[in-house]
Amino acid sequence: MKRFAIAVTAALLSTTALHAEVTEEMLLNDAASTQDVLTNGMGRHLQRYSPLDTLNKENVENLVPAWAFSLGGEKQRGQETQPIVHDGVMYITGSYSRMYAIDIKTGKEIWQYDARLPEGILPCCDVVNRGAAIYGDNVYFGTLDARIVALNKDTGDVVWNKKIADYKAGYSYTAAPLIVKGLVITGNSGGEFGIVGEIQARDAESGDLVWTRPVIEGHMGTLNGEESTMTGTLNATWPGDMWKTGGGATWLGGSYDADTDTLVFGTGNPAPWNSHLRNAGTPTDGNSGDNLYAASRLGIDPSNGEIKWHYQTTPREGWDYDGVNEVVAYTDRDGNDRFATADRNGFFYVLNREDGKFVSAVPFVKDISWASGIDENGRPIFIEENRPGDPASSADGKKGDVVFSSPGFLGGKNWMPMAFSANTGNFYVPSNEWGMDIWNEPITYKKGAAYLGSGFTIKPNYEDHIGSLKAIDPDTGEVKWEYKDEAPLWGGVMATAGGLVFTGTPSGEFIAFDDETGDKLWSFQTGSGIVGQPITWEQDGEQYVTVISGWGGAVPLWGGEVAKKVSYLNQGGMLWTFRLPRQYASK
Repeated sequence: MKRFAIAVTAALLSTTALHAEVTEEMLLNDAASTQDVLTNGMGRHLQRYSPLDTLNKENVENLVPAWAFSLGGEKQRGQETQPIVHDGVMYITGSYSRMYAIDIKTGKEIWQYDARLPEGILPCCDVVNRGAAIYGDNVYFGTLDARIVALNKDTGDVVWNKKIADYKAGYSYTAAPLIVKGLVITGNSGGEFGIVGEIQARDAESGDLVWTRPVIEGHMGTLNGEESTMTGTLNATWPGDMWKTGGGATWLGGSYDADTDTLVFGTGNPAPWNSHLRNAGTPTDGNSGDNLYAASRLGIDPSNGEIKWHYQTTPREGWDYDGVNEVVAYTDRDGNDRFATADRNGFFYVLNREDGKFVSAVPFVKDISWASGIDENGRPIFIEENRPGDPASSADGKKGDVVFSSPGFLGGKNWMPMAFSANTGNFYVPSNEWGMDIWNEPITYKKGAAYLGSGFTIKPNYEDHIGSLKAIDPDTGEVKWEYKDEAPLWGGVMATAGGLVFTGTPSGEFIAFDDETGDKLWSFQTGSGIVGQPITWEQDGEQYVTVISGWGGAVPLWGGEVAKKVSYLNQGGMLWTFRLPRQYASK
């Protein structure tokens, strides 16, 4: 299918023709860079922390708009991108698989690329895109019809366009790609359609596949076009043939820990949601019913796609508690190298960075009902009566017992990325306090059809708030402060060396908080709900902050009673860039 780019003016193109190539060394040092933002997560460890302190607690009140860029047209819906900044150009993606190159000094469009999407795409949870990657002379992004596209960063011309998977079977792609040592690493979306989660690595210059790693046991990986090794052991934790349509979508993308040379990807819910259909065992007979490697975190060798280690947050998962949430590499206050991840299941986990082994877990949301805690081996202590019932045990075989589960299936934390501050040693976690009525139903697999076997209605747990931004000490699990919002929080978080924490709300407010106290120090109304990811960089000695505004994502589509509560919110599509005027800069 042909794709096209729109060049705005020849004059604008001529100003960008000689931009420097992006190297692996530049990607490796992105977290320390102040003039560029080259990776999703502001560093491949995903800390989302900037060493810039020109903008700080004392002067943030003077932050003012520098320019705004409209995505225009009728193609709005949720805008979840994280901008990339390189050599005077900002690259953003938009809903319906679009990409824009923008002059960071003026906010003027340099070029635009629109993917011509086919009829019949099956995006589960809005038509979002979460950002691009940059390497060499190219920028890369994924499309809703499960393709990965490389564009020339200066012109927007297509360099190559490759198929990740078959969109007609329910596959799509919405995450920002990850680039490591000349490889473009991608996952896939579509866990609600009985697809199989997979991670793929391609040569960044040619787009040719180097390796693939399915994440459900029984499926074969590939290396250089040949079969390599099987994932797991066939039928060790899956009954019969259910592994063939086992889900586990790797839909959020991954991180890279350079210290251990490890890719870390999360995997989504097993399919179908009805866990009784794929439960080969009980919680007391080992892990025969765990359904590996769904709802897990995987450490992967970037050279060949082999799994180094795994940690499963929710064995035999039955609530749509995906394990895809980002895994952040950091060093704790005692000098230990750790990973941290805040799971949809409501627990905040710390893992050993060398081998992914369990260190600790604490609840980061209230009222968790599916488990009473996590044992010393890192396995959940299930509350069996709060597992959705088996339809086969009901009188008519059509509907299992309804239970109230908390958190709801959209998670204590969903895709929206948290931040780690080297300034405080704390994580800043966007979370939601909600639950759901959930029940199981019979289901059979049909290609391209929803494969849930469950029904649900999501509900707020509290009258005064749903969203909750929490400052969490990863060493103790203590919540240091909390900001509450009446609507669900669905946007990313950023921390800075200036002692600031930035995030946005569904009502359109872009806020800077004091990282130690949670006091609101500055805010700006953007006009539409913020579900994007903020960044900051330095230009000509001044500090800039950018965030995209545009309400959407999964909440309006799947939020049940919560969706009704926020139905008044306006859609939009505006990229806002702010600057601290030079006269207010103070150390």
